[in-house]
Amino acid sequence: MIKGIIFDYGGTLDSRGVHWSEVLWQGYLKARVPIDKTTFRTAYVEAERALARERIILPQDNFHDLLRKKVALEIGFLADKPDQATCDLWTDQIAEYCDNAARSCIAEARPVLEKLYRRFPMMLVSNFYGNIDEVLRAYGIRDLFKGIIESAVVGVRKPNPTLFRLGVDALELSPSDVLVVGDSLRKDIEPAEKLGCQVLWLKGKGWTEEEDQQTHPRTITAIQQVLDYIN
Repeated sequence: MIKGIIFDYGGTLDSRGVHWSEVLWQGYLKARVPIDKTTFRTAYVEAERALARERIILPQDNFHDLLRKKVALEIGFLADKPDQATCDLWTDQIAEYCDNAARSCIAEARPVLEKLYRRFPMMLVSNFYGNIDEVLRAYGIRDLFKGIIESAVVGVRKPNPTLFRLGVDALELSPSDVLVVGDSLRKDIEPAEKLGCQVLWLKGKGWTEEEDQQTHPRTITAIQQVLDYIN
């Protein structure tokens, strides 16, 4: 029996299970940035490390604000950069593409979340930058969640199961009564299972080929399939 639900955010609700590096890469292609994917992925990792070291993303930043800062960092790590005006143009184009992509995914997820909200208390558990509350408000879905457990706020990152334990505790339920929906087998599904939660893996294109080849008995390919599972 399911009495409550925990959702991951990034990759789960905003990209149809696709790793966000892939969404950003499509943005780079749309902006005609002249780099190969290996170079992009290196810049992506370096930017993530910089965001982890410094408080660059602010609590009041919406997702478009976040994207502009993140992409600017990535472009800054490129060895061969053009003039600043071109870099700024790339940043604006990529951020706009990715924000629109996320909005499209949220528009698909919202009816599902609204149906679930009418039946279950829901929590959001996410590795994020300290501004997830503002992101959800800007996209109009914050009120569908009882609360948020965010890595940058609590000081613990998935795959540490502590984040899911905090989510379960906030729901005031037993782990076995909680369904966890996430896009990462290692960071969402495995730690949630260790706690004794029920799980659904929303599987899209991952970071590595190894991830793409992994399987799990409770795998879905679209957020709408959560409704099929609980019914």
